[in-house]
Amino acid sequence: MMLLLLLLVSGLLLPLLVLALLLKAYIAIFGKRHATTLSSETSQERTTIGFFHPYCNAGGGGERVLWCAVRAIQKKYKNVDCVIYTGDVEAKAEDIVQRARNRFNIVLPRAVEFVFLTRRNFVEAKTYPVLTLLGQSLGSVVLGFEALSKFVPDIYIDSMGYAFTLPLFKYVGGCKVACYTHYPTISLDMLSLVSKRTVSYNNQGFVANNPILSRFKVLYYKLFALLYGFVGARADVVMVNSSWTYGHISSLWGKPSCTSVVYPPCDTKEFLSIKGIPDDEKTVKSIVSIAQFRPEKDHKLQIRSFANFLKRLSESEKEEVKLELIGSCRNAEDQSRVDELKALSEELGVNERVDFLLSVPFDVLKDRLANGTMGLHTMWNEHFGIGVVECMAAGTIIIAHNTGGPKLDIVIPYQDKTTGFLASDEAGYADAMEKVFRMSINERQEIREAAKASVVRFSDQEFEISFLAAVESLFA
Repeated sequence: MMLLLLLLVSGLLLPLLVLALLLKAYIAIFGKRHATTLSSETSQERTTIGFFHPYCNAGGGGERVLWCAVRAIQKKYKNVDCVIYTGDVEAKAEDIVQRARNRFNIVLPRAVEFVFLTRRNFVEAKTYPVLTLLGQSLGSVVLGFEALSKFVPDIYIDSMGYAFTLPLFKYVGGCKVACYTHYPTISLDMLSLVSKRTVSYNNQGFVANNPILSRFKVLYYKLFALLYGFVGARADVVMVNSSWTYGHISSLWGKPSCTSVVYPPCDTKEFLSIKGIPDDEKTVKSIVSIAQFRPEKDHKLQIRSFANFLKRLSESEKEEVKLELIGSCRNAEDQSRVDELKALSEELGVNERVDFLLSVPFDVLKDRLANGTMGLHTMWNEHFGIGVVECMAAGTIIIAHNTGGPKLDIVIPYQDKTTGFLASDEAGYADAMEKVFRMSINERQEIREAAKASVVRFSDQEFEISFLAAVESLFA
């Protein structure tokens, strides 16, 4: 079985190797560096840095990292031009920049250039109904070929987690390469989950319940982990977003000396400035969730937990609470998930108490948080959790998943005071909701103040300091 997997991977890698050699020859003949429209006539003396972020217009936490990184580079290095590889071909460059400003309140010191990629479908999960991880990873190499054929930077940063593009830009493009890893493509936790035959969003029931398919998947994951470790080790600089991610990446890539934790930038200043409505003035105690509508965010658990919580309330108390799901949809698949969530709300009889707010402007987001009493997060092994930090900074009492970044880095005691709550299943979340709901105003306020004081370490300013320190060697 392992031999069959090796043969399959070899068959897929061979044509990519041939393409790599042809592309390297093309670059050698027609010029290694391509001038950008941002550069002056002395562009040869300038440095270009390319950010590989195929979904730069998505509006999620990963995109906030991208735009803050670009801003940090532009502020420090006046002779550096930033280029973003994106697959958002339906959007105009100025619209992408404006969306970043509206969604994240980020204003860039100067213009950036976009290289639009037409083969983004090669990295979409729906393209690979089986062997999805391997398919998407090899697909990222195809997308990387397109990117490299259109523009070759001096420095390449994968800011979205496509580690398989690192060797391509390093050995074919001759670039210094770095990456900011939000979440390991594969982890020891994933291997454990499949080995135990546990059903999850990335281990479907028909596989988990079949010992032969489960064994095949374990072997597949182990082989993929070896490949992932090999390509990741090609990076000159590795940045990860949390202690949890650091542990997995250091173990898989074997480069702890080149790996550093750079907490993602959270707009703590803006969210801390939100003037929350006092509890005694709220007509509704809303529970706010901030997350893209992706399967791993597990919005279904939020709705089921909320329904469980409502069962514990009297009829009059039910009128005092509602659940607000705030997030963006990247594509038709995400929109389909929203439709499924709405159907689930109706099935559980809570649809009148659940609101969906899609791709809302920044001002609306702040308004909903100002009115919120609790913040909700349900992703298992969330790599970090920017939405968790935003909820805490805004004054909502967070209830997050008892794994990953929230457990290790964020929802931890501050000066021996509680900053929020952790849960791992429907009953646990419902328990926490009920606990917060029945707290006194003073008890809730004490938690809010401790949480607000604790999130300063996740500010934009702290990110800039850590990020620039990590990439400094690339500019030497």
